Amino acid sequence: MLLCDHFSWGTQTYVMGVINLSPDSFSGDGFSIEGERGMKAAVDQAQRFVADGAHLIDVGGESTRPGAMTISAEEEMRRVLPVIKMIASTLRAPISIDTYKAEVAAAALEAGASMVNDVWGLRMDSDMGAVAAHYNAPIVLMHNRSRAHNAVQSANLGGRYIDSDYDDLVDDIAIDLQDSVELAQAAGIPDDQIILDPGIGFGKTVKQSLSLVNRLDHFKKLGFPLLVGPSRKSFIGFTLDLPTHDRLEGTAAAISIAIARGADLVRVHDVRSMARVARITDAIVRQSA
Repeated sequence: MLLCDHFSWGTQTYVMGVINLSPDSFSGDGFSIEGERGMKAAVDQAQRFVADGAHLIDVGGESTRPGAMTISAEEEMRRVLPVIKMIASTLRAPISIDTYKAEVAAAALEAGASMVNDVWGLRMDSDMGAVAAHYNAPIVLMHNRSRAHNAVQSANLGGRYIDSDYDDLVDDIAIDLQDSVELAQAAGIPDDQIILDPGIGFGKTVKQSLSLVNRLDHFKKLGFPLLVGPSRKSFIGFTLDLPTHDRLEGTAAAISIAIARGADLVRVHDVRSMARVARITDAIVRQSA
């Protein structure tokens, strides 16, 4: 799948709906796929997302919240592959596999996914770039300096990072993202198949995540479409002192500012509301109404 077949960057904001198949997801909306009922619920949500305005569906099987436990590739595939197959057989919307494991990505692309969302930007699994190139799959390269020892947990607000190792937050992230781009290019991934994500919340403090939303335009100079994923994240919760299920307005504000600063694609849990936010923000900043 070529990105140009589905997306015309700069003309509107595209919406990615999140399907979490990890029971310990930070967002509180993870599905258990034990039995046919759980899989059907996940597929039904994907269908609702498309009806509510999602342009693509992002399926993930491993939680990436601060302090989350890793799982094996076998367990991750057990969670995601049946759901990807069912979604692909019932929906025309592109499916993204949210994984940093090349083995999982390859299996998901065989099962019906057409895009890879790598939260480690090709830095965790050296085979990931070759997999994306082999399948001619678009890939999201996310910035990530998460370190477990820098994460702390709050019973009501979830996990956050309290320390970081940046000399200059935005410049350092841009340098790291460019390194990921070069890894992708070396693997044979064409430039028009690359999307960048500054990784809001991943190895960034609350203050740094807020700053990233406001300074997103800095990354436009890298020359690639930008994805952002502030949805329900802890920087919103700690700023507003609100639990995960009560972060809709905070997410809407972050999404709106991100679009105004140049976001092309927004990754969200509350698709119906955020698709509306994207449309009105586009009407204001892109004059597309």
